[in-house]
Amino acid sequence: MVLDHEKDHASRWAAVVSIAAKIGCAAQTLHEWVKKAEVDSGRRGRRPIGCCRAAESAGAREPRAAPSQRDPAQGVSIFCAGGASQGLWAPVQAMIAFIDDQRAVHGVEPICRVLPIAPSTYHAHAAKRIDPLRLSARARRDVALRIEVRRVFEANFRVYGVRKVWRQMQREGFDVARCTVARLMRAMGLAGVIRGKPARTTISDRSAPSLLDRVNRQFRASAPNRLWVSDFTYVPTWAGFVYVAFVIDTFARRIVGWRASRTAHAGFVLDALEQALHDRRPARSSGLIHHSDRGSQYVSIRYSERLADPKGSAANPGSNHRSAASAKAMTTLWPRRSMAFTRPR
Repeated sequence: MVLDHEKDHASRWAAVVSIAAKIGCAAQTLHEWVKKAEVDSGRRGRRPIGCCRAAESAGAREPRAAPSQRDPAQGVSIFCAGGASQGLWAPVQAMIAFIDDQRAVHGVEPICRVLPIAPSTYHAHAAKRIDPLRLSARARRDVALRIEVRRVFEANFRVYGVRKVWRQMQREGFDVARCTVARLMRAMGLAGVIRGKPARTTISDRSAPSLLDRVNRQFRASAPNRLWVSDFTYVPTWAGFVYVAFVIDTFARRIVGWRASRTAHAGFVLDALEQALHDRRPARSSGLIHHSDRGSQYVSIRYSERLADPKGSAANPGSNHRSAASAKAMTTLWPRRSMAFTRPR
C-alpha cells in the first residue's frame, strides 16, 4: 500500500505516516514492514554489495573438501535443508542410539560421515555410560534424583504432579528446585492426574462440507484486510473456564475483533467477526480471505450466513452452506473462506 501510493505524497515517510494512521499502527513499524517487503520482493538488497563481494572472495580462498569427503561449509543435505528452525536436525541422543544399533554393521566413523556428529562426540558419550564418574556434577545428581522422583510418584498412586512431588521431596529433606523436578518428570514421561474435564475448543462438524485451505500455512499478507484468521481459546479462572474468540489481521498481527464468553457457542465467535467488520469495514475489491479451523462454531449456519449477507459491511462474502454447490461457488464470491484441517485439542 505504501509503495503503491508513495507517488501521491511528498516523500516515502509522508506516505508511511499517512497510511499508518489509517491502519492503526506506528509509523516506524510500518516503515520497517515496507523495507522487509522490498527485501522479499528483490527491490532492496539484503546486504551491501561490498560485503557480498568480500564474502565471495573469502569463500573462494577457502579450501574445498575432497570429492569423497563431506564439505564442512555445506554439511549433509538431509540435515542442512531448512536448518534447525524447521526441526530437521536430529537430536544427539537419537543419533547416538542409531550408531549403537548400526556400529556392528557399518562402523562408527562411516556413520559419522553421514550424520552431523563427530566420532569423538559419540566416544565421549560411550565413555560416560561406562564410567559414571566422567559425567558432570549435574548429570550425576540427575541420576540420583530420577530414582527419588519416580519413587515418590509411584508411592502416591501415580497421581502427583510436579508441585506435589516437589513438596513431598522437600518434606523428605531433598534440596531440589521445582524446575528440576519438572524437567526430570518431563524427561521420564511422568505426569499427574488433572482434576476436572479437559476443555476442548475444536470440535469438528463432520456433517458440514469441507472447504479448501487457501492459506496453506502461509500466514502473510501484502496489505491490511487481505487475510484474517479466526480462532478461540480458553482461559482457566477461579470461577471456571472463560472462552475468548478473536480475529487477527495477519498483515499487522493485530487483533481486529474479540469476544469473551462463558460458553463456546456460535454467537460469541460471530460477535468477534462483527466487531472486526465494524472496525475495519473492508472494501469489496480488497480480496479478503477468512481463514479458520473446522470447528462447529465456524461452520455453523449463523456464521456462514453472516459471511454470505450482501447487506452487511462484508459486502457479499462467500459462505459455507450445507450444499456442495454452495461450497463450490465459494471460489468466486468475496471474501473467500479458507479452513485448516486441525486435530481436536
